[in-house]
Amino acid sequence: TGQDSVGIIAAVCNLLAELNINIRDINQTVMDEFFTMAMLVDTTSCTCSYEDLRQALDAKGEAMGLSIRIQREDIFHAMHRI
Repeated sequence: TGQDSVGIIAAVCNLLAELNINIRDINQTVMDEFFTMAMLVDTTSCTCSYEDLRQALDAKGEAMGLSIRIQREDIFHAMHRI
C-alpha cells in the first residue's frame, strides 16, 4: 500500500520473478491516489527463505515509499475463519 505511482506492480512482479515466485492471483485498487494491491503467490519454487523474502519485500517497499507485507497462507486462513 502507498501513494500511487508508475511501476509499482512491475517492480514487485519483477522482484518475485527473480526469486522464482509464481503469482497466482492479483488485485489492485487506486482510491484518491492511494494504491492497494493484494497478491496470492506460490512460493514452492522460491530460491530464498521466507525471512529473506520478507526482507527483500521490506527493502523494495522502503525504496519505493510503500508498505509491503507478506503473510503465510495458514495464518491468513486462521484470521479469516468464521
